[in-house]
Amino acid sequence: MSGRSYLFTSESVTEGHPDKICDQVSDAILDAILAKEARLEREGYISPTGVPACVDDVRCACETFVTTGTVIVAGEIRTQAYVDVQKIARDTIRRIGYDRAKYGFDCETCGVINMIHDQSPDIAQGVDQSYDMQAGATSDELDQIGAGDQGMMFGYASDETDALMPMPIYLAQRMAQRLSQVRKDGTLDYLRPDGKTQVTVRYEDDLPVEVTAVVVSTQHDPQIEDMAVIQADMLRHVIAPVLDEVGIAWADAKVYVNPTGRFVVGGPMGDTGLTGRKIVVDTYGGMGRHGGGAFSGKDCTKVDRSAAYAARWVAKNVVAAGLAHRCEVQLAYAIGVSHPLSVMVDTFGTAQADEGVITRAVQQVFDLRPGAIIRDLELRRPIFEKTAAYGHFGRNDPDFTWEATNRTDELRAAVAAL
Repeated sequence: MSGRSYLFTSESVTEGHPDKICDQVSDAILDAILAKEARLEREGYISPTGVPACVDDVRCACETFVTTGTVIVAGEIRTQAYVDVQKIARDTIRRIGYDRAKYGFDCETCGVINMIHDQSPDIAQGVDQSYDMQAGATSDELDQIGAGDQGMMFGYASDETDALMPMPIYLAQRMAQRLSQVRKDGTLDYLRPDGKTQVTVRYEDDLPVEVTAVVVSTQHDPQIEDMAVIQADMLRHVIAPVLDEVGIAWADAKVYVNPTGRFVVGGPMGDTGLTGRKIVVDTYGGMGRHGGGAFSGKDCTKVDRSAAYAARWVAKNVVAAGLAHRCEVQLAYAIGVSHPLSVMVDTFGTAQADEGVITRAVQQVFDLRPGAIIRDLELRRPIFEKTAAYGHFGRNDPDFTWEATNRTDELRAAVAAL
């Protein structure tokens, strides 16, 4: 699209959106299991069936569904750690802000149904001992873990923002985060947890130059009937602080706040929610491609999550190393196989070195076997609940290890040597 003027739009949602409630509950359960299994392992716990606690052996694929007054948690989990699913769900919903019946959903009175069961042994055998290991083709410990599923995963980075994220999703995420912040800190105490943001950015020669439209839809107290009040507050407390901090022009932007005229019924009372239904919000807002696999509720052997994190890590380091202005990485895996089937690097014509050379450098510098990804990104830690709202990427948090630009020197050296 070089040499053209075009518009690109991305959206985000707040932590109180029904789908995001589900993502957070699923990841809160995963975190609780990882934390308790690690503690039991340190204490030397052995189950009545003779199985020792071991955080490396945890397997989790946890899905959550919410609707009016009801939470259903289901999935396949292998662990020696009992966790109180009902309490975790209620505590997560309380933290989000649904703690009163008048909000349409109440953490104290909603029903929580637990339908979790064991992981299939057919899947487990290929993850616990990879196809490569079973065939006697390797004795490398990192080849022990097979990919938890087949599929392709993408990672993306662009130097158009300091976070090396596309501008539209970066702005939409920060506005959604700000919307929750001013609700929780009491700045705008009439706000309720559900909300959405959307930002349209004009590009010239593939560079973001101006915000042309902003949409904010926020759940509110029924006593606030004048949308002009909410619009003024959104401009002052949500939109302007985010856009002015980034420094992008927006003086001529069209701003729409609650364009239906009312947003009182929200959360699970307004819409059902489901884990994994905001995968584009979770990633690059549509600017980068998506393999289709969701993240939340999945342990690190599920390459839907871990390989997508690794692909972002690779793409971000390529851009941070100055090897390209934009980079997209695709990885592909077969279930039970320890090595990726393919590694693709696309720099959209922005490479500062031969793209084939960059691809070979990536394969030299990054070990993209699931076992190595888990090791290098430290993905056995209970850090996933906070990834489940406001984006898995582009966040300034040391626990988001896939955001580290710690392989740039090695990449530059590998490119120079090839």
